[in-house]
Amino acid sequence: MKKELSEMSLEELWKLFPIFLVPHNEKWADDYRKMETFLQTILSDFPVKRISHIGSTAIPQIWAKNIVDILVEVSDNTPVIDVSNALKQNGFLEMYAEEKRIALNKGYTKNGFADSVYHVHLRYIGDNDELYFRDYMTEYPQIAKEYQSLKLTLWKKFEHNRSAYTDAKTDFIRKWTAEAREKYKNRY
Repeated sequence: MKKELSEMSLEELWKLFPIFLVPHNEKWADDYRKMETFLQTILSDFPVKRISHIGSTAIPQIWAKNIVDILVEVSDNTPVIDVSNALKQNGFLEMYAEEKRIALNKGYTKNGFADSVYHVHLRYIGDNDELYFRDYMTEYPQIAKEYQSLKLTLWKKFEHNRSAYTDAKTDFIRKWTAEAREKYKNRY
């Protein structure tokens, strides 16, 4: 009998859910729209300000993990823990929780990834650097290709260490997010 995810160590989870990248897939936009509709339904009692497709699956033509990232922004006076609890009641698993940020996932099973996998990033309105990064990568495909090259380089090096993979991309993301915030000012 296989262990439940909650019983696994971080190393066991990383082995079961390795980093893997695939070519851009138009299916991701459809997966996002389906999940957006689901989130609007289950979160209808909360003051959700914006739901957005973020991450590499939202950037055209680059390789990405086959995981659709979604940013859910709520009003400042909403306890994010209450929104998180509503998500957990509807099949999401909490990945991490901070005072103002909670990340959840859907599509992780004790047998590995499901056909569709989602990360939902729950934040307060305005905590949305990912929107600026996404827009900048979309507008400047040559920089997006540099991002893809970085990710492809890091993939095998950190295949079983998600934290190190994410950390190794941080400087690149910060640099271009700062450029995007300067260019787009207060777009969001």
